[in-house]
Amino acid sequence: MEILAFGVQADEQPLIEHAFAGHHQVRCLDVFLNEDTAPIAAGYETVSTSVNAELGARVLEILAAGGTRMIAQRSTGFNNIDLKAAERLGLTVARVSYYSPYSVAEFAWTLAMAVNRRVVRASTRTRDFDFRLDGLMGRDMHGRTVGVLGTGKIGEAFTRIAHGFGMRLLGWDVAENPGCLELGMQYVPKEQLLAESDLITLHVPLMPETTHLLDADALKAMKDDAILVNSSRGGLIDTAALVTELRAGRFAGVGLDVYEAEAGLFYVDRSLEAIEDDILARLVTFPNVLVTSHQAYYTEDAVGQIIDATVKNVLDYKAGRRSENVLVPRS
Repeated sequence: MEILAFGVQADEQPLIEHAFAGHHQVRCLDVFLNEDTAPIAAGYETVSTSVNAELGARVLEILAAGGTRMIAQRSTGFNNIDLKAAERLGLTVARVSYYSPYSVAEFAWTLAMAVNRRVVRASTRTRDFDFRLDGLMGRDMHGRTVGVLGTGKIGEAFTRIAHGFGMRLLGWDVAENPGCLELGMQYVPKEQLLAESDLITLHVPLMPETTHLLDADALKAMKDDAILVNSSRGGLIDTAALVTELRAGRFAGVGLDVYEAEAGLFYVDRSLEAIEDDILARLVTFPNVLVTSHQAYYTEDAVGQIIDATVKNVLDYKAGRRSENVLVPRS
């Protein structure tokens, strides 16, 4: 069986081809799966997709009509997939339920410290041989308060690093994590966390209940000099409201690895094109904002685990096995 993999980055391709060697042939494409590219999958029983694939009902119908029976998504999140439509069409869907939480947690801290210590601005200056320190003053993290929204595996990994900095730990989640409690985390209502935290980081999944978790009111409840980091899903923040707050001169720094309208933008070179997204265009102009292109997961360790899990998902599908990664079982 030959597998068609959409949205494969150049660094990923040799890893994917090596992982599938001896099992199945794999054809890697750098284009993302959407309504325009879905016809390419005609004749492929199994399709592997990236986190930025558009897997709404129409795309799934095109895939099913072309003979696709299994979708193996190379990510943990699956908010881009219409699972009800997949079940109706008889499509098996699997994801990667786990990979290194340290990849995302460490990158979230990278964003936090980069905006706190003005690293991008400093690097740009020194390239021009401007070695002034004006405007580069940051703050110690030691002794300050961090608010962790979502204390699962990634949130816990972030918390352990914060504990190493000697920070006061506040958490918010539907369930308390014993590992975070052992570190001294205090679980509080979201409103209290927003009001008291010097650094706020998001590590919750995107669901209807968490969409715009940080809306206009929540952003206004934060400290004027707070640092905000989002390495989870862009839709957790009302970005238009965030721009309004930034225009008012609020927040010491904002680090975003995700953006709520990133589909069709991230992972693609748009440097020679006019960006029609006015909110994103404005967002990247603020000197205290750092935007990266959904790369927090992108380490050799995490990508390797994602690919290994994807291979296992495909092999399980062929063997009729079902694992915790299956979102829609084989009919």
